[in-house]
Amino acid sequence: MGLISHTNFTEFILLGFSDFSSLSQAWLFTFFVMAYILSIIGNGLIILAVTLDPLLDTPMYFFLRNLSLFEFCATNVVVPKVLEHFLSIEKTMSFVGCIVQMFVFFSLAVSECFFLMVMAFDRYLAICCPLRYMSIMSTKLCYQLTLGSCVIGSLVSLGQTTFIFTLPYCRSNIIPHFFCDIPPLLTLACANTFRNKLSVFIACICGAAIPLVVILCSYVNIIYSIFLMNSVEGRQKALTTCGAHLVSVILTYGMAMFMYLRLDRNGLGENDRIIALFYCIIIPTMNPLIYSLRNKDMKAALGRQVLKAPTYLSCKVLVKH
Repeated sequence: MGLISHTNFTEFILLGFSDFSSLSQAWLFTFFVMAYILSIIGNGLIILAVTLDPLLDTPMYFFLRNLSLFEFCATNVVVPKVLEHFLSIEKTMSFVGCIVQMFVFFSLAVSECFFLMVMAFDRYLAICCPLRYMSIMSTKLCYQLTLGSCVIGSLVSLGQTTFIFTLPYCRSNIIPHFFCDIPPLLTLACANTFRNKLSVFIACICGAAIPLVVILCSYVNIIYSIFLMNSVEGRQKALTTCGAHLVSVILTYGMAMFMYLRLDRNGLGENDRIIALFYCIIIPTMNPLIYSLRNKDMKAALGRQVLKAPTYLSCKVLVKH
């Protein structure tokens, strides 16, 4: 309630894509629905396959499952509300709801950046230190690295959200975006926001640039070790596994840095919303395809779960009768 007292209103209006033509909005709505369904199904299948298949009980697939869980949660934080606004006349979100959405989304985004760094570290150990890999990457360490990523993401997000929502908002309650994000909210504040922009810039350096440097250093060593391998099959397997992770890193970090590493931005244009669209819905939809289509173990595990499904359903029916 202390935060709300700094404003002249208790809700925001999300402009979304309402300034687009009716035809463009219809296409965007269809795209959002299809991408949302594919993202939920794709990430959900990876989570189920890794959880249920004992052959995937390895650190690499443990991290892949958690990455899919991050994507699953991030998609559900943003997209359902966007779809609701496409179908409603009043495109409002409460002040508290905006705070919660920003905190959760930013927390997941920063956590994912650190988690991609953890995955790079896992691949570095597996390829560069194969004899010591299982002794180092224990189950306990896997959980600690995952928890550490979540804690860092939550703390960074808490600081940014608090800093943003202690600003006075009195110019307008119309957010020129399809979700509560930091850059468009800063344009509505009736105060000097340079410190906030600087804070976001520093948070991105700490939460994205530093993990990216660690990832790049890991891959320099990984690529060097791959070229020293005598086995062509082992080299191809390592390149395939690392290639999927590198594509995910390029997409995630590229979009995130474009969205937040700009101190001189005074508004949010159409291109910014398209970039945010890629970050919020396209990347979570593509990641399951990137990690599963070229991964023989994952495809085999998904096939086994599909074959088990009729047996499982038959058993449930027999138990009920």
